[in-house]
Amino acid sequence: MDALIIFSIILFWFTFVLALRHYSVFIKEKRHLIDHISELTDIDPFEKKAKKRNRRAEVIQKLTKYADEFSELGQRINFFSENHDVRAWLKKSGNPFQLTVERFQGLKIFLFIVGFFMGGIAFIIGLPFSQYAIIVNPLVGYFLPIIIVKQQAKKRQLHLRQDLPDFLDTISTSLQAGVSLDQALREVIRFFDGPLREEFSRFNQEIDLGVQRETAYRNLLDRNDNQEFQSLIKALIQGLKLGVPIATTFKVQAEDMRQFREEQVKELAAKASPKVTLVTTFVVAPVSILMIAGLMILNLIYGDNSIINLLK
Repeated sequence: MDALIIFSIILFWFTFVLALRHYSVFIKEKRHLIDHISELTDIDPFEKKAKKRNRRAEVIQKLTKYADEFSELGQRINFFSENHDVRAWLKKSGNPFQLTVERFQGLKIFLFIVGFFMGGIAFIIGLPFSQYAIIVNPLVGYFLPIIIVKQQAKKRQLHLRQDLPDFLDTISTSLQAGVSLDQALREVIRFFDGPLREEFSRFNQEIDLGVQRETAYRNLLDRNDNQEFQSLIKALIQGLKLGVPIATTFKVQAEDMRQFREEQVKELAAKASPKVTLVTTFVVAPVSILMIAGLMILNLIYGDNSIINLLK
């Protein structure tokens, strides 16, 4: 019976791993097929993902429409969320949920009230720790929008930094081939997804509407606080004023970013060693000593040469 159980477990894990492998192959082939079709028919491979994000934003907008009633109160009660700070967070996060500053401020108060009522209901029903829920739930409701938007901004800036070197290399190659900057941006961003695509798409739209190039560059600086991205835009502004070739600017920036990333990896690796030593010293070593001491004590009590046998 035990052998049958062991064989069934092994068979289950084997089929599970096999299913995961086939699923990964399917996803990879599907991705290649979408890219191939997009090249032939000029269909954006990320259009479906963008529509999905827009639907999610629409749902959240419907859920947060009640927050408009508390917008004035939220702007007065603005602890840890001044209007200028909220405006900067929404810009840097890309504002995926299409929130205004007023709606964001009202959303905090709305969730605060919802949290208070949920805590009150839990207290009336008599759920465990419900006496703390009356205090904790409103605080969670108040700070939840702040935390989510700040995390979205941080995640977006990190994604921007990761895609930037490959983007710069591709743009530099296109410029060296004789393509203009605007045309290179329009062609290259089709093959990127995320904040990099959004920012330069908006940049192209501003240029098409007649906004001065330097002003459009400064708008990019205003919407993003990533150090590498700001360094690139500032170099482009300086090159625009001094007449430096743009292709050279993109190439130098890409090399500098890769070197900076390598230094960051080395720095993180150097910081990891003391942390591992700390964990080994205060966690692994004491546990190992306790296990060895426990075995010795058990051997002294229940072993062949135990104290009990010697006393007999």
